[in-house]
Amino acid sequence: MSWHPQYRSSKFRHVYGKAASKDKCYDCVPITCSVHDNHFCAVNPSFIAVVTECVGGGAFLVIPIKQTGKLDPHYPKVSGHKGNVLDIKWNPFNDFVIASCSEDATVKIWDIPNQLLKRNITTPKKELIGHARRVGLIEWHPTADNILFSSGYDYKIMIWNLDVKDAVISMPVKILDVHRDVVLSMSFNANGSLLATACKDRKIRVIDPRAGKVLQEANYKSHRASKVLFLGNMKKLFSTGTSWWNNRQIALWDQNDLSVPLLEEDLDGSSGLLFPIYDSDTCMLYVVGKGDGNIRYYEISPEKPYLNYLMEYRSPLPQKGIGVMPKRGLDVAACEIFRFYKLIPTKSLIEPISMIVPRRSESYQEDIYPLTAAAQPALTAQQWLHGIDKGPLLVSLKPGSGAVNSLPQFLDPEPLTKVTDLSQQEGERGRISLEPREIRDTRKKLKWEEELPGNEEMCFSNGFDVFECPPPKTESELLQMYFRQQEEIRRLRALVNQRDVEIKQLKLELRNVRMDTDDY
Repeated sequence: MSWHPQYRSSKFRHVYGKAASKDKCYDCVPITCSVHDNHFCAVNPSFIAVVTECVGGGAFLVIPIKQTGKLDPHYPKVSGHKGNVLDIKWNPFNDFVIASCSEDATVKIWDIPNQLLKRNITTPKKELIGHARRVGLIEWHPTADNILFSSGYDYKIMIWNLDVKDAVISMPVKILDVHRDVVLSMSFNANGSLLATACKDRKIRVIDPRAGKVLQEANYKSHRASKVLFLGNMKKLFSTGTSWWNNRQIALWDQNDLSVPLLEEDLDGSSGLLFPIYDSDTCMLYVVGKGDGNIRYYEISPEKPYLNYLMEYRSPLPQKGIGVMPKRGLDVAACEIFRFYKLIPTKSLIEPISMIVPRRSESYQEDIYPLTAAAQPALTAQQWLHGIDKGPLLVSLKPGSGAVNSLPQFLDPEPLTKVTDLSQQEGERGRISLEPREIRDTRKKLKWEEELPGNEEMCFSNGFDVFECPPPKTESELLQMYFRQQEEIRRLRALVNQRDVEIKQLKLELRNVRMDTDDY
């Protein structure tokens, strides 16, 4: 077992998991029955996507994040694949673009409209054709725009540049042919210069993706890795797998020396896979068990004992897959530091689980929310392909500090940051210096909305905003929406009256100033 002292100072010592109430869950969702070992769920602040069952091909659902409750059985799907969908990933720099891979040996890029889906989406924005067998994994580059990695059952990893006008791309910019079996897991380091993989031959490899060379390879026999993860900037790897006795096992590695693990620990004798998820902002590591309802979480330190056990979230409902909300979509007012979306196929349910730091103060807790990765790329695709590395652009999560949402899909696909001095920006870890006009307009809008009384969300009077107020489905929901709109009208009337009073006061002050000047 991992060594941990009885008393240890930590801001996250008392973090606990809180499941959402039933009305905040997504019910009647036909979750896939595939036995493939993937998350089957992808989340961003605007949408939740989940792989679903589909007759005659593969499909997945894209649901607005605010549209909780029961899902319409005839809800439209994204259904353009000819085989089962095996993995889906949102573009980290565009909340309206998602990638999917399938058993039909293709990768497809989809544009999701900024409105409620009314019909199935069957035509992708781009189609990537290069693998000879089914594609099981896809990963977006963490800092470069329009760079996508895909891994197939042909034992190859392909690097795609999506910054082209062609709708069908058949030639990847690079093919990594260094594995002897199926790749089970892929993970990037913080700036995307290194790629770690876990293979079915039970070996862990650290690869330079642009050179196509294996820098490190683990031949450790007693740990058979199935998932591997870079731990931010700590220059360490974390892997989950099984021991000689088929116990579920975790291990910690030095990325520059994979001969022997720094730490090795058996967890239990269950047969389900372990999904590792790392939060580089808080240095917390979450281990999610497939087939059980447990989420273990640890705190990582650069010195021994490296892995400090915190607590375990337990639930009787087993999870098939898991989705993770990016930091910019969390509720900082509730001291929420992480949020999972748990797929429960036995009940056709998606249940959000919030990891919360208990604090008495209701103000913004700056110590648990350091600068986090922004929704803008630090590099263009061509810059990364030409050998430039840069860490992610950083933003604050403090309300009103700036725009943290990605740009919608109808903007021109131009680089969001103009690189003037690469060495200077690399030293500052990518602070945003030049911003497009759309981001500045978004900041002004957010600032104006924060000045409203009570900081309440605005509703539309001429239609539904699908992200804030989904269309009512029952009579009770319709009544609730009616009363909510009446309350909104009263609030706006009070706001107008308040502005009228301020205008009258300013007129009186202006008249008094004029009278004083006339006296002189």
